Amino acid sequence: MGSNDKHQVTKNHHLFQAMGHAFDGIVAMLREERNMRFHVLAAMLAVVIGWYLKISTEDWLWILLVVFLVFAAEFLNTVTEAVTDLLSNHHYDINVKKAKDVAAGGVLLAALFAVAVGLIIFVPRFYALVIR
Repeated sequence: MGSNDKHQVTKNHHLFQAMGHAFDGIVAMLREERNMRFHVLAAMLAVVIGWYLKISTEDWLWILLVVFLVFAAEFLNTVTEAVTDLLSNHHYDINVKKAKDVAAGGVLLAALFAVAVGLIIFVPRFYALVIR
């Protein structure tokens, strides 16, 4: 790195600097990760359906919990992929495969939990609409 390099290599000096980096990370996830965009669309659909069905505060808490759980899992999966690729110099390694598979499994479990919560909350309400 040359003396003209503007990339930060030290700790953040204040909260706004840290928040700026966090925002950059969120934007990068939305731009570069197809699955994250899918998760955002699924979350938006859940919010629209919840709003339409006028779900309770407790149900909103469950919906928000699973939405942010899936988001967090996807962020951690992306970090795992990036770090393992960097450390392995993009060469196959069984431990890299294991780390990536486990991280992806975490996203899958979070997503399945989100689907289960969505079914528990929304199916009875849709059923009640149809029965009317």
